[in-house]
Amino acid sequence: MAKEIKKYELSENSKTNAFGHKVFQIRALQDIARFGIKKGDLGGWVQSELNLSQDGDAWVSGDAQVYGYAWVYGNAQVYGDAWVSGNARVYGNAQVYGDAWVSGNAQVYGDAQVSGNAQVYGNARVSGNARVSGNAQVKKFENLFFASPIANGYFITLHRTGKGHQINIGCWSGTIDELLPKVRTRNLTEQQVAEYEALVPLLQKRIDSWKPAEPVKTEKELEIEELEKRLAELRSSN
Repeated sequence: MAKEIKKYELSENSKTNAFGHKVFQIRALQDIARFGIKKGDLGGWVQSELNLSQDGDAWVSGDAQVYGYAWVYGNAQVYGDAWVSGNARVYGNAQVYGDAWVSGNAQVYGDAQVSGNAQVYGNARVSGNARVSGNAQVKKFENLFFASPIANGYFITLHRTGKGHQINIGCWSGTIDELLPKVRTRNLTEQQVAEYEALVPLLQKRIDSWKPAEPVKTEKELEIEELEKRLAELRSSN
């Protein structure tokens, strides 16, 4: 049986991360032309060889960490200060970078990119050409909306954030209120503008579904509210 040719090894450099997991810096044992990696280059950090496939071009670099039962494979790349943990999977040509965190049972694959301070967790799936960035918080399928190609060939990604939402189209990022004004400044045909205009109500519908429902008040709370209203009226009349 032919001996397996490893892509990388665990170096002698190790550290314990904030969650108590001991991780090791990886060292390339062969060139990986796709990412400009040369034999001998140091990469990012993994808990064990079970976190990064020895096959394909998948790579972890910078201060990025992959630990727990997380698995990076295919031609995926995790870099910057990104963390991948839990049972998460990053594969295909996906990229996770910046300060992004992919955890739980989440999966990022295809040509998807997760960056910035984005958090993808729970049972979320980010795929295709989706771009999740900024302060995104994607916990489940409903926290993400993806459409392609839109009008002039761009891919559009809408995702939830800690304080609302963000729309990514090409290199532009903004909110639903900023979308059409931006579109109308571009050199687009009437048909292309019409496609964006038709999409906005659907995006708004998804955004509205993320708004928390108004809390239902108990009878006691309603009684107290009524008493406070009456007291205020009495004070204003005196």
